Amino acid sequence: MKESVRIFRFTVVGTLNALITALVVWLMMHIHEQDYLLANVVAYIVAQIHNFIWSKYWIFPLDTDAKKNSIWHQILFFVCAFAMAYTAQFLFLLLLVEVFHCNEYLAQFLGLFVYGAVNFIANRRITFR
Repeated sequence: MKESVRIFRFTVVGTLNALITALVVWLMMHIHEQDYLLANVVAYIVAQIHNFIWSKYWIFPLDTDAKKNSIWHQILFFVCAFAMAYTAQFLFLLLLVEVFHCNEYLAQFLGLFVYGAVNFIANRRITFR
């Protein structure tokens, strides 16, 4: 698969993840009247499950003949890739807001690109190699 196709697919799944997260947060907070922190955690878990499935079978599909890591290894590596991407995004956010006094909403938006880039590279190189 061409890398440009893989990046396009990653962008599509990432957009769907953002929509899923927003929907789950809204449902939990406004319909079920749950705390925003619980809503955030549940939404992110749901989006990450969605992300893993699409990443494994559509963004980074493995050759059927290739012997690769077991599903449990891939899940472990996927969680590690998420942790790396989230940490990079969080540090970038802090740098923009605390050091450069960037608008918090703009910094959050720009952080999405850092998260996406690190997540793509980590999953490409580690999780689904």
